[in-house]
Amino acid sequence: MNDTIPPTPSRSVPAAPRQPGLGKSAPDGVAYPKGIKSFVRRAGRITSGQTKAFEKLGSRFLLPYQPHAIDFVAAYADPQRAKAINDEQIRAVVLEIGFGMGEATAHIAGLMPTTCFLCCEVHQPGVGALLKRIGEQNLHNIRICAHDAVEVIDHMLPLQSLNGVHIFFPDPWHKARHNKRRLIQPPLVAKLAARLKPGGYLHCATDWQPYAQQMLEVFGTEPLLTNTATAMHPELLGYSLKPHYRPLTKFENRGLKLGHSVWDLVFERI
Repeated sequence: MNDTIPPTPSRSVPAAPRQPGLGKSAPDGVAYPKGIKSFVRRAGRITSGQTKAFEKLGSRFLLPYQPHAIDFVAAYADPQRAKAINDEQIRAVVLEIGFGMGEATAHIAGLMPTTCFLCCEVHQPGVGALLKRIGEQNLHNIRICAHDAVEVIDHMLPLQSLNGVHIFFPDPWHKARHNKRRLIQPPLVAKLAARLKPGGYLHCATDWQPYAQQMLEVFGTEPLLTNTATAMHPELLGYSLKPHYRPLTKFENRGLKLGHSVWDLVFERI
């Protein structure tokens, strides 16, 4: 809601789009502080398998950033499938921000074949890895936008257009002086809440307790959101049980074996 990568092959890989800053005012009047980004471009090398996935599947599953509202029917149309997608087939749209190497994304998309997943990630090896998983698992309901998620939200996603949002294990920016770079801040949560349909959900997970506490506070102060765990599991102090669809990744399993905890938060749009 995160593989040691072999050396880069000699073949070229399509360059990811240039990322604009986050200091511009959004259409709904909310902006991040000028110059502060909630992500960094991590260095990484593309494997030969990921390169092949870019070449074979990129044209079908990579969705270019556009400064206007997305047409979901057009975005999820697939001429290589026997039956074209239509309005009735788009029963739900879920935005995922920062999918890492795509393990959880592919798993969830396989469990929910009638849900369309719009996945934002700026790390090229991660994009290549998810494309590779899409091919291996024969998935059709994922589109990847290799662009700053904040701009995607601002310009491509209309109000009340989403059924869900997944943000799993975002960078915790451990040092106090870097906390301002954390993705989960009131301005972004306000944008996400406004783009959820009534009854839609926002699901985050983290293995860093101070960040979990910040998430709980930020979500709790957003007037459009209500905590789904409060009534059902008051003993969890605002946190949720892990929803059935979120898998235990290798990264998470390793942490649990070391005694680390994981906190899930699920809030619903009023």
